[in-house]
Amino acid sequence: MSTTTIRLPDELKSRVSRVAERAGTTAHNFILTAIEEKADQEERRIDFHDVADRRHAGIVTSGKTVPWVEMRRYLEDRLTGKTGAHPTARKPARKP
Repeated sequence: MSTTTIRLPDELKSRVSRVAERAGTTAHNFILTAIEEKADQEERRIDFHDVADRRHAGIVTSGKTVPWVEMRRYLEDRLTGKTGAHPTARKPARKP
């Protein structure tokens, strides 16, 4: 395990010590947990955006989408336990 030194403002150090004690852990463990949670959160955010970018690129390339009305109906049916065919993506009709 490597060592990293961080400088905390006195007020933040006091807050960390107080909440760590109330949580039944050490300030060191509290800080490690906070860093780990933040890293996990950022990894999930990056993954979310990567998936969104790939899906958007697919829409741009194919021009196909599922109308919201159909997807909403499908999702509401699933919530109530109904099974049905997944809506099919298609190119939207052009408006005159």
